[in-house]
Amino acid sequence: MLGYAITFLIVALVAAALGFGGIAGVSVQIAQILFFVFIVLFVLTLIFGRRGRGPNV
Repeated sequence: MLGYAITFLIVALVAAALGFGGIAGVSVQIAQILFFVFIVLFVLTLIFGRRGRGPNV
């Protein structure tokens, strides 16, 4: 997911450099949304991934 966010950010930078403002704006918004979703999932994984399942019997 982080890879998609970086890809959309690169697309936005290239589109902005070429003068496509609308495409650049949409790409930046998509990259921001994907980045924040990645951060939330990462934090949730850190919190809930620490709980042990107990000893294996």
